[in-house]
Amino acid sequence: MDPAEEFTTIESIFVRHRNALMVRGQFTSIYTDYYLHLMEHGIRYPAELDQMLKDSLAMLTLHLVARPWAETIAWTANLRAPRINLFVTGGSYDESITGRIFTEDVREPDRNYFYSQSTTVDNATPQTSTLEIKGKDPVAWISQYYEQSEQRPARAFRLDDENFVLIAAQPDCDLAWLEALDEKAVAEIQQTEETSPLETRRFRFHCGCSVEKILPILGGWKERPDALFEGAEAITIQCPRCAARYQVTRDMI
Repeated sequence: MDPAEEFTTIESIFVRHRNALMVRGQFTSIYTDYYLHLMEHGIRYPAELDQMLKDSLAMLTLHLVARPWAETIAWTANLRAPRINLFVTGGSYDESITGRIFTEDVREPDRNYFYSQSTTVDNATPQTSTLEIKGKDPVAWISQYYEQSEQRPARAFRLDDENFVLIAAQPDCDLAWLEALDEKAVAEIQQTEETSPLETRRFRFHCGCSVEKILPILGGWKERPDALFEGAEAITIQCPRCAARYQVTRDMI
């Protein structure tokens, strides 16, 4: 069992009289593991893309806690400028979150698109949704996503010290109150509103990939290794979920 201090605790809190769900967490631990992962695999993203991926990791983590625990969810944002695919995935059951950015061979869309796919531990049919998003801020995408896919209002907030908060409407929510919230009001909710703790879940930045798990992707090249290696003794392959890099030699295929 991994020590508890490696995980980030995410709190789910009900705001009474406002009929809203508040999910919050402090993401320094997840971000530390994320940067250790980048260092280990020699990955470096430009500052703007790095911040977008970190924000997306935070947003998906909060959303996971607002959803049933048995779900695994993957989000992909296909953006025009910068032309990237931003991918994050995670689940409460595995207590993990991971992600990466694709910058090469990315299809240029005519607008920015957001794709969501969720599955459950009992392997039920995946639920998918697609929507157009505006802007480049993953924190702002949450309101757009909830309005179109969850069909209820929600807002996300970036606070000081790598704290993030998601507030989602419940039945009979005070929508005027929700719409009027700003960062200062959100930071003080537990002092100004009556709240009830619901549950906590924990997460860490973790993919779980390995070269043994990725090798089956290359199974189709087993009969034609020369075309794959092109004279090289080894090639580098990347995990499609976290961009971890692995060396593959001919005898491993």
